[in-house]
Amino acid sequence: MPRLNQLCSFALVGGICAGIYVSLYLTLSYGGLVPEAANALAFGCAVLVQYAGQTRLTFRQKLNDTRQMIRFGLMITGGAVTSSLITGIAAPYFALPPWAAALIVTVILPIQNFLFMSLWVFAKPNTSKA
Repeated sequence: MPRLNQLCSFALVGGICAGIYVSLYLTLSYGGLVPEAANALAFGCAVLVQYAGQTRLTFRQKLNDTRQMIRFGLMITGGAVTSSLITGIAAPYFALPPWAAALIVTVILPIQNFLFMSLWVFAKPNTSKA
């Protein structure tokens, strides 16, 4: 079970990343960039901050762990798929404005990411032998 300080760190880093994502996505979208491209650029910038913050602050791991980076990359790929489905397919289908799509992404992705990070990306290997 996660500790309270871990959840607080996760929320702080996530809030910063969400702010980066939303502000960039909206700026780029309202600046004339197509939603898919705006999402990709905003998402990419937020991911860099997320890896550094969640790795060091929330899960207290080193940054240069290759296996961890690969798992994080796979987790992010899943998040990118979720984000793209919301902004590129669901939002246009339901005629949602860019701000609504961004809001939906920023609610769903933290839940998805915390589960993956806790259970897989930053999970300590089981070294006990039965």
